[in-house]
Amino acid sequence: MIRPTLTVRAASVLIVAGIVLAAAPSPASGAPAVPTQLNAADMTLFNGVRQAGLWEIPAGQMAAERGSTAVVRKVGTMIAQQHVELDQLVVEAANKLGAALPSSPTAAQQGWVDEMQGANGTRFDEIFVARLRAAHGKIFPVIGAVRAGTRNPVVRKLADEANIFVMHHMQMLESTGLVRYTELAPAALPAAQDTSQLALAQANVGIRPLVDQRLLWAVLIVMTGVAAAAARSIYLRRVRR
Repeated sequence: MIRPTLTVRAASVLIVAGIVLAAAPSPASGAPAVPTQLNAADMTLFNGVRQAGLWEIPAGQMAAERGSTAVVRKVGTMIAQQHVELDQLVVEAANKLGAALPSSPTAAQQGWVDEMQGANGTRFDEIFVARLRAAHGKIFPVIGAVRAGTRNPVVRKLADEANIFVMHHMQMLESTGLVRYTELAPAALPAAQDTSQLALAQANVGIRPLVDQRLLWAVLIVMTGVAAAAARSIYLRRVRR
């Protein structure tokens, strides 16, 4: 019976080490670094609140100057001022957690601003109220979902603060009397939540590949070479005997 040689023992150690390295979590190649304290849902809230301010501040300022009624001008002034406050809150929260925030609104949001810039009088008022109220309605469920599930106290606090601002803004927009309730789309209820253990784990850590593919291939190549060398050493020993 042939005892394991030093080469075989070394190969075993390297193979085990390779398996451990391959199983260790690592960020996906080219993927932006996301702080470990935040998951994908948390970042959706951060980005949504930040981008809301980037287009609703100029929209509110336009309404304050160009609104055809005193109530629209007042609502525009208050929304612009309060979004400056909310923007400061999300920036401070992001800085605490090392999260990067967007610096420009989405293409759709910029399109709404451009649409308002091209309108006047009552038409401007209607576009301002309709676009902002619809946008606030979309961020509402995001705030609720993140507030209910986040594990981060900084994110929970931001969700609480954002919820107050969003509710107040919707009420102010409705106070203009320009919301056409009969034309609103039916409420879209969220799909039933997947409560499996895998889904919960993915939600809590963010859905990211666990293995860097380049590292995995490098480990496999080294393991193959070491195994081949060990096999050759054993073969040569048997031939010499």
